Amino acid sequence: MNKLKKFWYKYILRRKYYRTGTCRGCGACCTHIYVKHMNGVVKTQAEFEKLKLLHPFYSYLVVLGEDETGLYFECKNLDKETKKCAIHKKRPAICRRYPQEQIFMLGGTLKEDCGYSFVPIDSFSDVMKKIQNKQQK
Repeated sequence: MNKLKKFWYKYILRRKYYRTGTCRGCGACCTHIYVKHMNGVVKTQAEFEKLKLLHPFYSYLVVLGEDETGLYFECKNLDKETKKCAIHKKRPAICRRYPQEQIFMLGGTLKEDCGYSFVPIDSFSDVMKKIQNKQQK
């Protein structure tokens, strides 16, 4: 079964990592969010206003501030007292799939106390064996 899972993730889904763990319900992933679109991270309010017209998900976000990376946001649906999503059963697909490997692959990190983690599908030793086999040929 493990070989089939590895094949599915690597060759069908084209992933490099397994996502493991579970949500701890802390709400940290709903704050200090960067929005990446075609040209990179959203950097201006005008750019964000255009995105809101393209997809309803963006209307859930409120600009908290700006730093060297760009604008960062918080979701309006996060209850600040309970740290729970007010629309959890109807939350957007992007929230349902969080965290995605792309975040990790682009250099993003998960919060320190996040219940999720990413584990490489191929271990370091597997990668080294492949390299050594190629060098021997």
